[in-house]
Amino acid sequence: MTALEGTGERIDRWLAERTDYSRTQVKNLIKEGALTLSGEAMTDPTHKIAEGDEIALVPPPVKDADPEAEDIPLDVLFEDEHLIALNKPAGLVVHPAAGNWSGTLVNALLHHCKDSLSGIGGVARPGIVHRLDKDTSGVMVVAKNDEAHRGLRRLFSVHDIERSYLALIHADPRPASGTIDIPIARSKSNRLKRELDMNFSRPDAREAVTHYKRLEAYGEGRGKVAGEPVASLVQCTLETGRTHQIRVHLSGTGHPLIGDRLYGKSGVAGLQGADDITVAAREAVRSFSRQALHAAILGFEHPVTGDDLRFESEPPQDFQDLRAALRAL
Repeated sequence: MTALEGTGERIDRWLAERTDYSRTQVKNLIKEGALTLSGEAMTDPTHKIAEGDEIALVPPPVKDADPEAEDIPLDVLFEDEHLIALNKPAGLVVHPAAGNWSGTLVNALLHHCKDSLSGIGGVARPGIVHRLDKDTSGVMVVAKNDEAHRGLRRLFSVHDIERSYLALIHADPRPASGTIDIPIARSKSNRLKRELDMNFSRPDAREAVTHYKRLEAYGEGRGKVAGEPVASLVQCTLETGRTHQIRVHLSGTGHPLIGDRLYGKSGVAGLQGADDITVAAREAVRSFSRQALHAAILGFEHPVTGDDLRFESEPPQDFQDLRAALRAL
């Protein structure tokens, strides 16, 4: 590629906007030697590009997806010989991929479970039936054998799973509770993103249904629109489980998640004032470095024993600190 625009922009950001890789993946690829700049090797992801630069990003050949066991601590909520339920922290990638070949949940599970993970997901995703985004925290379930994997996959496919999330969003939804039933398709402009497809106009569009309920409102009457709060805590219950479903549905209806750099915005619209509480709330929102989304509840029938299982997880400290700063309004 030739840099015709973007002079002075960091090369990792410039490439992330023009490829299918995330910025983190681009950084890792650059550090691994996959980038040449005007024919010369370049390993500095912070390099500022210049007009006319000849930029070539050539990822190394895809490795055999054979992740290694790593001693990474797990917060286990339940475990038997068939499955394991755990509380995934924000920042932990679920399975290896380009730019994240180690340090993932799969690496941790291989160490914890030894040889007792289902092989249905393949060597790259052993036991993985569903996933949470890297920066989403909360409850997940993993299959330890093929019988459990098939059973869990069936439950997810027929939507016979209770999945409830907590989200801190900008403003508040109107009405305060309801259902967003809008199909989701891959974005035309950015393959990392998804977008609403109101009429199933695209071949990759999939049904997506999210039930929501506002639990708390913060800064009543101080929002950008008269009478609105500046932020809200919303409970979202999934009927389907599409990639980025909650993030896309809430953003697409005008209420992106706080901290969501991919689908959202920075700051809190309408929150003015120089008092300590207001300043603290603005700073808490500005500095929140991930989407404010937590998988709080996961319930299902055990695919082998038939027992009813239901797991709840409290949001992590960063989520609770942000909530407290907004509550103070």
